Amino acid sequence: MPADVGRAADAWAEALSSWAIPPEIRAVAPEDPWAYPVGHFIRAAEESLVRETPSVRRALAGLPVGGTVLDVGCGAGAASLPLGQHASAIVGVDESGEMLDAFAERAAALGIAHFEVKGRWPDAAVRVNPADVVVCNHVLYNVPYIEPFVRTLTARAEHRVVIEMTAEHPRSWESPLWRELHRIERPLRPTADDAIEVITDLGYAVSVERWSRAATFAKAPREELVAMVRVDLCLSAERDAEIARVLDANPPPPERGIVTLWWDAK
Repeated sequence: MPADVGRAADAWAEALSSWAIPPEIRAVAPEDPWAYPVGHFIRAAEESLVRETPSVRRALAGLPVGGTVLDVGCGAGAASLPLGQHASAIVGVDESGEMLDAFAERAAALGIAHFEVKGRWPDAAVRVNPADVVVCNHVLYNVPYIEPFVRTLTARAEHRVVIEMTAEHPRSWESPLWRELHRIERPLRPTADDAIEVITDLGYAVSVERWSRAATFAKAPREELVAMVRVDLCLSAERDAEIARVLDANPPPPERGIVTLWWDAK
C-alpha cells in the first residue's frame, strides 16, 4: 500500500478511535450507547421506498435489468429494497440476526428474491458471490480500517459500488449535549471528506454527490428523543429532566448533510 494511502487510512482510524466513550462513563452506562434499535432501521427502510435518493439513482444507473445487488450492513434494507423492481435478487449482509430478519421480512413482502448472510464485513465476503451492484449505507463510521473494507466491496462488485454516509459523524450533533451534561468535548473528525481521501488514494475514481434530508429523529416525540439521548450519553433516567432542558437549548438539526460516493468496479 503506498505511503500516502497509509497516512490517510491511519488518520481515519485515529480520528475514529477518538469517538470512543471515556471508560469511566461507559462503565456506568445502563444500556449500550452504540446500539440502535431495529425500529430505527425499519423506519429508514420504509421511508426509502417512498422517495428516490441520489444513492438509489446512482445504484440504478449501474444495475443491469435483472441484475443482482449486494447490500453490506443492510439493516432493514434501506439501501437495497428500492432497487428490488430492477433486480433479480438482493443479498443482505449484516452481523445482526435481528436486522437480517427485518430485511428478509420486507423483501418478501415486496416479492423480491432475497438471501441473508450473517457476519461482519469483510470477513463475511468469503460467503458471498459477486453482484452487479454493491451498496453500503451508513456503515463507514463503524469501520476503523477502510482499506480492506472498501477493497473487498469493490472485489465483489461486477459494475458499481455505491456508499452513502453522513457528511459528519452521525453523533456529531450531540456534541453540545456532551459538553453540558458531561463537561467533555467530542471530536470533529473523521468526516466524509476523510473517507473520500482514503478511497481516492486507493486508486478508485470516486464520484461524489452532496445532498441533505430531514433528520427523522428531530421530529420524534420529546420523550423518545430524551430517551435516545439518555442512552447515547450513558445517563440514567433520573437525569431526564436535565436532558430535556439541555435539548431545549440544543435541539437536533432539522436536516442532515448526506454524501453519496460511487465508482465503477471494472
